[in-house]
Amino acid sequence: MCDEFTEADLDRAGLPVRRRDFGALMGVGAVAAMLPAAACAAGTIKGRDVTITTDDGTVDAYFVAPGEGKHPGVLMWLDIRGLRPAFRQMADRLAGAGYAVLCVNPFYRWAKAPVVYSGHDFDDPGVRETLFGYLKQLNRTLVQTDAKAHLAFLDAQAEVDTARGIGTAGYCMGGPMVIYTAALNAARVKAAASFHGASVATDKPDSPHLLIPASDAGYLFAIADNDDAKDPEEKTRLKAVLAPRKQWHEVEVYKGAMHGWCPPDGRAYDEAAAEKAWGRMLELFKAAL
Repeated sequence: MCDEFTEADLDRAGLPVRRRDFGALMGVGAVAAMLPAAACAAGTIKGRDVTITTDDGTVDAYFVAPGEGKHPGVLMWLDIRGLRPAFRQMADRLAGAGYAVLCVNPFYRWAKAPVVYSGHDFDDPGVRETLFGYLKQLNRTLVQTDAKAHLAFLDAQAEVDTARGIGTAGYCMGGPMVIYTAALNAARVKAAASFHGASVATDKPDSPHLLIPASDAGYLFAIADNDDAKDPEEKTRLKAVLAPRKQWHEVEVYKGAMHGWCPPDGRAYDEAAAEKAWGRMLELFKAAL
């Protein structure tokens, strides 16, 4: 996952620190320029900043959907660098594909977005200490408290088709969160996609993947090559719990792709691998929603 060991992997791979690309330093237009040209031709979409009330406070979030009609809802759980222009652009792109997307600040209890801001990069140990301090407090109970409110928000929006299932996508620390979300509301959540998810299938008795049988969702697990090297049994655990299920599922190690390869503002961004993962997510959503 995103930690000092991942940073060391990126150092060994010779990938430069892209300071101008982190957090609020990058504007939406600059992020869009980094994405493939086809990804920016999203058509007419409408996005707005929103707030969502949970049992613990008020979440700052971004909601975007096609300009007309009703569409399946998608809850997007972010990586440890939180709500920022890169994920707003990714949400816009997904809306352009026909989904109503909610992109949330998972650290709202402690900080408003952006949680990584100008002059403070993830390669800074102090920044990592702060972010991991937030993450260590964000347990399953809190995630499901938030997920309950987020799913209710989606279902209350005029742009969301409540007759169709909700999807959820998670990056890095968002990997376990998609499982928690799907297990929380099996009646509504029908698709869950994890990209370079952190500790989604461990050998511990409270491993997130053990909740998969309690859900009714199709699952996609796109695993980073260096994450697989650290825990090669993770994919085996995932396949074992998914194999007996009739729902759409896929587990794949993306060879050569480093942890964090999907967000376009990250040091590990790999366009080819990110596009492949994006396409597989759309296949899951098409099949399950």
